[in-house]
Amino acid sequence: MIADLVAEVRRLGPAMAERAVVYDRDASFPQENFDDLRRIGFLGLCIPQRFGGLGGDFRAYAAVSEEIGRHCGSTGLCFNMHTVTTILMNQIADDLTMDDAERSAHERRREVVMRQIVNEGLIHSQPFSEGIAGGETAGYATKAVPVDGGFRVTGKKVFASLSHAADRHNILCVTAGSEDVRFLSVPRGAEGVVISGSWDPLGMRGTISNDITFTDVFVPADNELLPPGIFNQMAERWPYFFMTLSFTYAGLCRGIMDFTRDYLKADFGAPFRRRDHPLRQVGWAELQLSYERMHALHWRVVGEAGLDPTPDQRARAWAAVATTMETAPELASKAIRICGGASMLKPKALERMYRDARCGATMLPWNVETCLMRLGRHALYDADEA
Repeated sequence: MIADLVAEVRRLGPAMAERAVVYDRDASFPQENFDDLRRIGFLGLCIPQRFGGLGGDFRAYAAVSEEIGRHCGSTGLCFNMHTVTTILMNQIADDLTMDDAERSAHERRREVVMRQIVNEGLIHSQPFSEGIAGGETAGYATKAVPVDGGFRVTGKKVFASLSHAADRHNILCVTAGSEDVRFLSVPRGAEGVVISGSWDPLGMRGTISNDITFTDVFVPADNELLPPGIFNQMAERWPYFFMTLSFTYAGLCRGIMDFTRDYLKADFGAPFRRRDHPLRQVGWAELQLSYERMHALHWRVVGEAGLDPTPDQRARAWAAVATTMETAPELASKAIRICGGASMLKPKALERMYRDARCGATMLPWNVETCLMRLGRHALYDADEA
């Protein structure tokens, strides 16, 4: 099944890559790429078949996300922001502990959400970040005040990908007197929602990650996508959820390799080809070593992903994210050196991928610094000393 899903994306790949030039130049949302993904049912990639989806799991998503990122990094990150909601509400939620009332309410609510995605083509986003503090369940100042029939939400999200394109903004917020993180879905255009700020970044320009401010926004109770406290439980028991951004960057690494190979093999009218130069051959070998090391660790961790990882498995996930996010710019930089100065010229894909690759290390909550700090303490302290 996974191979078939990846093959579907690979078929769309050349068109995605061609459009990426425009999305990058104009900092515009990859609408045509999303239209293609919607047309083949991939907005429901990780929605169970009983709700009309394709039934893909975490591993299938990793493979598909990687293939999308291979052709257009911005599309890969946008697709991540949509799809991870469906993974969280389905495979991950099914693995977590709920009482009978919570399970019943969740089943009823998620069926509505999933069928809307499948039948109406709704796009979801996950604007979590507030720029306050790192951490899976920390740094959220957005308040949800319980009222009759739901909540009144006030706060601000930054780097809110798909800000103008999403039909639903799925946000994390807190209520007074509780440590539970609430996961609420705010419809696009709801009264009190304002999208602001310019979007002219270095890379991943097609994600359109403006700021979103919520001022006394009413959110119906049925728009709570997880029972209270379940997000906290997920952060502790299913932490692989937080590595999904790295799947796009694993694909970006593959795209850099594709470009370099084709560029070195191309006939540019000289008596010899670039591939014939021994130093370029050594450089290509170095690229392959870096890529294979990253990819082996990446897929080992994807294969381990599931409920209640051991401390070593959790550490391996941090290592995989840090390695992938650092390997992407390493490969792009080496590729420019190997291919030569002309490879940096617009609109060659390597110039765009070089800029895209620089963005991954900063992405919360598992940015590279966080992963390294946690790895730096792992196994050096006993559990009662942590």
